[in-house]
Amino acid sequence: MKKISTKAIAFYGIMAAFSLVLGYIEHLIPLPVGIYGIKLGLANLATVVSLYFLGAPAALTLNFIRIILSSLLFGNVLSLSYSLCGGMLSCLIMIAVKHIRGFSCVGVSICGGVAHNIAQLAVAVILLDNVKIAFYLPVLVIVGAITGLLIGLCALPLVKNKYLRSSYGISE
Repeated sequence: MKKISTKAIAFYGIMAAFSLVLGYIEHLIPLPVGIYGIKLGLANLATVVSLYFLGAPAALTLNFIRIILSSLLFGNVLSLSYSLCGGMLSCLIMIAVKHIRGFSCVGVSICGGVAHNIAQLAVAVILLDNVKIAFYLPVLVIVGAITGLLIGLCALPLVKNKYLRSSYGISE
């Protein structure tokens, strides 16, 4: 069993709190877009950074905890179903894509943003029993790519920060 340093445990806590704060901030920002459900995905910044700093199991765990807590604090059962499916598929896709040569954390984040929106649309089709809402797919793919790009660009300097890694005892 791998021993986790106290600094790494502190970093887990910081990332969990960071993702909740970003989720709350996002909850407060109304987007003037005429399509229901479009968000910036700010909390995914913590997921991307966790994936690169702490690895896949930690990123999945932190993402799951964030989704549950955010839904309890700021959402409802319906938002939990959308967030859980979108967030977990997004995280799994990012884990898979991270191992493909040529993908930076920006490309990984873009794939995660697109996967998140596709999963949420699939949940909407199932829960609403209406396949016609799938016409949102092209718009949601574009929005997912744009928000994924923005989150990836924000994550890039954090992921490359060697001082941050060494401060929390996180190996490359």
